[in-house]
Amino acid sequence: MTKEVFFEDIGLTDYKKTWDYQTEIFEKTISQKIHNRNNPSESMPTTNHLIFCEHPHVYTLGKSGQEDHLLLNKEELKTNDISYYKINRGGDITYHGPGQIVGYPIFDLDHFFTDIHKFLRYIEEAVILTLEEYKIKGDRIDGLTGVWIDVDGENPRKICALGIKCSRWVTMHGFAFNVNTDLNLFDNIVPCGISDKAVTSMKKELGREINFQEVKNRLLINLANIFDFEPIVS
Repeated sequence: MTKEVFFEDIGLTDYKKTWDYQTEIFEKTISQKIHNRNNPSESMPTTNHLIFCEHPHVYTLGKSGQEDHLLLNKEELKTNDISYYKINRGGDITYHGPGQIVGYPIFDLDHFFTDIHKFLRYIEEAVILTLEEYKIKGDRIDGLTGVWIDVDGENPRKICALGIKCSRWVTMHGFAFNVNTDLNLFDNIVPCGISDKAVTSMKKELGREINFQEVKNRLLINLANIFDFEPIVS
């Protein structure tokens, strides 16, 4: 049976505001699951949500990351108008900014499958399929999460980073897919804690500005097909 996922594209939105918003949905979903377990006669189905957005310049450090992977001090962050947050997802440090599709799936995996690794691989596959539509070959590297370009060449480079939090099989946080992203901002960090590999974007790989809305539309279709859900646009 096809699942419903409430989809929102909220555009360019402050990171903290979006974090608070997805946390609210995440906690409400968990509370409903606990209520359903304790009160089966009053059980109400949980809902699934997917948010697309962009953020103003921001660095986020996951709970397993190292602070020295941020190469700017507080004054330099302020001078360059870049925010910085330590957050509760897995992974190390990454950058979010304009021209990057940031996706936050807040899924109750009991509706899909209770397998975090499979969940991450499905997101990667949706990105890989989207890249294929632009004649870019995306791939995986064993032991490293995300989507990469030229994995068998001399210069493997990441085009999509992933980092999530999961509790009671409810997910939050998600992925950052570089479309028209200013890659210079990655020079101020050790991206994902990986110092020997580069970062790229669709714009850099193809040598031209990419239709951002078109990529979002194609990515949503691929996510819906892979996870077998019906997007309910709000």
